Amino acid sequence: MVAENAGLSPTIELRNLHRFFGTLRAVDNVSFSAYPGQVMGFIGPNGAGKTTAMRILATLDLPIAGDALICGESVINEPDRVRRVLGFMPDSFGRYPNMNILEYLDFFARAYGFRGAVRRDAIERVLAFAELEPLLDKQIDTLSKGMSQRLCLGRTLIHDPEVLILDEPAAGLDPRARVELRELIRLLATEMSKTVLISSHILTELGEICDSVSIIEAGKILASGTIEELQQGTGSSVEVDVESAPVTEIEVTMLGDAGGLETWLVQQAYVDQVTVAGQRLTITFTGDDDARHGLLKAIVLADFRVVSFETKTQSLEDTFMRITRGELQ
Repeated sequence: MVAENAGLSPTIELRNLHRFFGTLRAVDNVSFSAYPGQVMGFIGPNGAGKTTAMRILATLDLPIAGDALICGESVINEPDRVRRVLGFMPDSFGRYPNMNILEYLDFFARAYGFRGAVRRDAIERVLAFAELEPLLDKQIDTLSKGMSQRLCLGRTLIHDPEVLILDEPAAGLDPRARVELRELIRLLATEMSKTVLISSHILTELGEICDSVSIIEAGKILASGTIEELQQGTGSSVEVDVESAPVTEIEVTMLGDAGGLETWLVQQAYVDQVTVAGQRLTITFTGDDDARHGLLKAIVLADFRVVSFETKTQSLEDTFMRITRGELQ
């Protein structure tokens, strides 16, 4: 994962991007950047503007204001140069009849102008990466969803682009296929230093592979940063209320009755709420790490029979629900 971007030039850069359809502000002053070797999640509810922004990056649509750069080239002024360094994987792709996997990849290699040994090498590289070699002769309209997504990813990689734009690549995949796709995406970033912008509704998947996230709703970016920054409320934000700053949930398991600890806890600093379920207590805690350490120490010194004290990590889904408002356009 890319922890520091100092000294690196962004390979994806959106600068005050606008795209309206009549009164619908599909993309409304959107700005963010992604860097080499980084997997950036682009998340938001249906109709938030994700696909429109990605289509602009892929040179399939034009903004009415602002610009987007891929490897320093403007999608508006230099679309041909952008296409040489960009691979776009849409949420669905054409399945041509009477064409097998080898013929399909060969068609796209020819479309990129590859000839002779260069074309053969490109196809072999993609087949090996996507692990499609045993299926060369299989008709593409008979492929499973998982194999279809591997093929579509392979087609996207045929010209070895520096930047990948993946629109809902895991949609409809079974759990094994999602894991395999996730591993391929992480390999592209870590081993091949490609920049990957990926949208998905499966936030648990993004939480495991993304270095950073931008959250969009109603055409506007609400927050951007690493997942940890967004979970802690320290990422860059546009319209997130201070009141929505995250709190910590602590789960405590007792030996015996939890009533005494509950009564004691509600009198402690930074304890906002306590709920009890049998021998387990859930504490809503507003203090920092030092305060949480102090609470644990005080519980032990008070001689409560605690067998576990666990901080519940806020998931990307929790962060998404906290930041977004469910606005529709």
